[in-house]
Amino acid sequence: MPSRRQPNFELLRIVAMFMIIALHYLVKGNVAAPYSESRSMVNYAAWFAEAFCIVAVNCYVLLSGYFLVESEWRPGKVISLLAQILFYSLLVPAAMLCIGMISWRELDLYDWIGFLFPIGTEHYWFATAYLGLYLFAPLLAAGVRKMEKKTLQLVIALLLLFFSAEKTVLPVLIATDRYGYDYGWFLCLFLIAAYLRLYGWRWLEEKRHGLCLYVGMCVCIFAVSAAAGLLGDRVEAFSYYAEMPYTYNYLPCLLGAVGLFGVFRKITIREGRWAGLIRRVAPYTFGVYLLHEHILIRYEWMNWLRVDAVRGSLLFLPHMLWCICVVFSAGILTDFVRAWLFEKGKKLYREKRK
Repeated sequence: MPSRRQPNFELLRIVAMFMIIALHYLVKGNVAAPYSESRSMVNYAAWFAEAFCIVAVNCYVLLSGYFLVESEWRPGKVISLLAQILFYSLLVPAAMLCIGMISWRELDLYDWIGFLFPIGTEHYWFATAYLGLYLFAPLLAAGVRKMEKKTLQLVIALLLLFFSAEKTVLPVLIATDRYGYDYGWFLCLFLIAAYLRLYGWRWLEEKRHGLCLYVGMCVCIFAVSAAAGLLGDRVEAFSYYAEMPYTYNYLPCLLGAVGLFGVFRKITIREGRWAGLIRRVAPYTFGVYLLHEHILIRYEWMNWLRVDAVRGSLLFLPHMLWCICVVFSAGILTDFVRAWLFEKGKKLYREKRK
C-alpha cells in the first residue's frame, strides 16, 4: 500500500459524494416524481440525471474493497467509525434543541433510541451496511488471497446471480431483494473490487472503455425506467420496472459503477496543489453523508434551500448544483471540526496516561 492516498481514487470519492447529494435532492426533494404523477420533460430530465448518479454508492464501496483486500485490518477503525457516527447522531439533535429549531416535545423515546444506537436502528443505512462489511473484511481478504482465480470468478458469478441478475430480469418483487441496501450486497462489491485489484480486467484498462460502459449503463437505466413508466398503465407488471432500475444491485447499475471506477483508476493526477487539495478534502466526505442524512435533516435541508421554488422547472439543474456545493461544503467543514476535536481528545488521553 502506498503511504499517501492516491488522488485519482480520492477524487472519485469526492465525485461519488456529490452524486449522492444529487440523488437525495432529486428523490427526497420530489424533483424526480414517479412517472404516474408526471410525464413532463422536466421530470424525464430529473430521472435522466438520477440515472447518471445512481452508481455513486457502488463506487464508494468498490473503493473500500479495492484497498481493504491488501491493507491491514485495524479494530481501532471500527471504534473510530462508531465514534464518528455517534458524533453526528447525537450532535445534530443537541444542536437543534439548543438553537430552538426543534423542541423536546417533538422527540420521543424511539427518536432517542435511534440517536443512541444508530447502527442497530439503521439510522444511517449505509453506515450499518458498511460496518458489517468492515467486520467481514479480514475474512474476505484472507479468503480471496488464498482462492484460485477461477474459483473467485465462480463465487462472484453465483453471488451476482443471486443478488443482481435474478432481480434484473424478473418483473416481480423478489422476497430476498433489499435493493442493495444491506451488507450482503456490499460483500459482493468487496469481492468484485478485490478481483479488480488482484487480477484486473484487461478490457477496462482503457479509459474510453470504462467511460462507454458507464454512460451506456446509465442510459440503459433511464431507458428501461422510462419505458416501464409508459407501459405501467397498460400492463401492471411493468410498473415494477419504473423504479427498480434505480436500485444499487440492478445489474446495469453495478456495471456502470465498475465503468466509472475504471475511468478514475486510469486517471493520472500530477503531484501538486490540486493533488494535495483532493487528499485534504476526501477523508471528510463521509461526514458530509452523516450530516445531511441525519433523520432530523434529511428531508429538511431541501426546504431550507428552497427546492420547491424550482420543482417542475429546468431551473432545478443549476439550483441542484448550487445545493450540492452548499451541502458538501457544510459537511466538509463540520467534519473537519469533528476530526480536530477527536484529535485533541486523543492527545489529552495520551497525556493523562503518561
